[in-house]
Amino acid sequence: MAESGLISVADRQFDHEHMERRKQPPRHSATSDQPVTIRGLAKYLKLSPAAVSMVLNSTPKAARFPEKTKKRILAAAAKFNYRPNFVARSLRKQQTFTVGVLVPEVSEGYAALVLAGIEDYLLQAGYFYFVVSHRHKTHLLEQYPRLFMERLVEGIIAVDTTELPFIPNVPMTVVSGHRRMPGITNVVLDHRAAAVLALEHLLQLGHRRIAFIKGQPFSSDTETRWSSIRDAARRLGLAINPDLVTQLQVDSPTPEPGYDVTKSLLAKHRHFTAMFAFNDISAIGAIRALLDSGIKVPGDVSVIGFDDIQNAAFQNPRLTTIRQPLRRMGELAAETLLKRIRGAEYPKVIAVEPELIVRESTGAPPMSALEDLDQIAFAESSKQDAKGQKP
Repeated sequence: MAESGLISVADRQFDHEHMERRKQPPRHSATSDQPVTIRGLAKYLKLSPAAVSMVLNSTPKAARFPEKTKKRILAAAAKFNYRPNFVARSLRKQQTFTVGVLVPEVSEGYAALVLAGIEDYLLQAGYFYFVVSHRHKTHLLEQYPRLFMERLVEGIIAVDTTELPFIPNVPMTVVSGHRRMPGITNVVLDHRAAAVLALEHLLQLGHRRIAFIKGQPFSSDTETRWSSIRDAARRLGLAINPDLVTQLQVDSPTPEPGYDVTKSLLAKHRHFTAMFAFNDISAIGAIRALLDSGIKVPGDVSVIGFDDIQNAAFQNPRLTTIRQPLRRMGELAAETLLKRIRGAEYPKVIAVEPELIVRESTGAPPMSALEDLDQIAFAESSKQDAKGQKP
C-alpha cells in the first residue's frame, strides 16, 4: 500500500512538471539562445498566431482585441525576449515593408510636421522608412531614388519636391505636389481658399496697402500660392502694388531670408500697413526686421504667416497664420501609398482645407494710414467728377 502511495505522488509530480513545461513555448525560454517565435508565444498564451501577430505588429485589426489581451501578449513577448524576424517576414510575404521618403531638408518647420504624420501611419502599419534630404540639388534628386531601389523600398513619398524623378512600377505619393504625372497621387492644400482667408482677414481689419513675400523659386508651393493670392486679390478688389512684392531667394530653413527681404523692402521707403509672408519662418524673420527698424507689430504693420508651425503660437507677438494640416497631409500620403502598394485604386489628387488662426500679429492699421486712404479715395472721386463735368 505504501508503494502504491508513492506511485501516486510521483504521478502527480509528473503531471505538475508536464503542465509547467506546457506553459513554456516549445524549445524556448527566456535564456534560450534560440529565438522565440510568434507560434511559440501563441501556444504559450493559448491564442491564435494571427492574434499574436496582429498585436505585436500593431496592425489596425489589433484594435479589436481587449486591452487585457494585448497587455498579456506584450508581457509574454518581453518575458521571452521576442524579436520580430523581418527577413523571414519579407521572404514569406515577398515584401520589404520599407518606404523611402524624400524631403528638401529636415528642420523644425514644415518638413518636420509632415514627417511626423508619415511616421505615425507607417509605424502603426508595421512599415519602416528611410528619409533623405536632397537640398534641391539635382545630383541628389537623381541619386536618392536609385539608392531607394537598391534597398528594395516598396514605394516613395516626396515632400515639397519640384523635380520629381520618374520611377516605373514604383508607387509614389507627393505632399505639396502640383504636377500631374502618371502613377502619382498629389496631397495638396486648397491654396485658393487659403489666399481668400488671409486677404479677407486683412481687408476686414482695414488694410489696403499690403506687402507680400513670395516663396523661393525652387519651392513646390511658390507659384501655385502666388497665383492663388493674385486671383483672390482680384476677386476681392484689392490692388497689388508690384513695389510691395518681394521674394525669398536663399535656400535656408531659418528666419534669416525673411529678415533680409523685409529689410530690403523697408529700404525702398514704400509704405505698407500689412504683410502676407510665404510661410511662418519668413514671417518670423519679417517681424524681427520690422521691430529692429522701430516699427511696431501689429501697431504699425500687421504680419500674417502660413503653415502654423509648432512655435508660431510662442512668438512675440504670437503669429497669426494660415494653418496647413501638415501632419494630416503626411498621414494621408502614407495611407494612400500603402493602399497603392496593396493594389487598390488611388486618386490623382487629395485636397485638404486651410484654416485661419488669428493671434496677436494682426490688427487694425494705424489711424494715419486710414486717413491717407480717405484722402486718396477723395482725390480719385474728384478726378472722376471733373471728368464727368467736361463737355
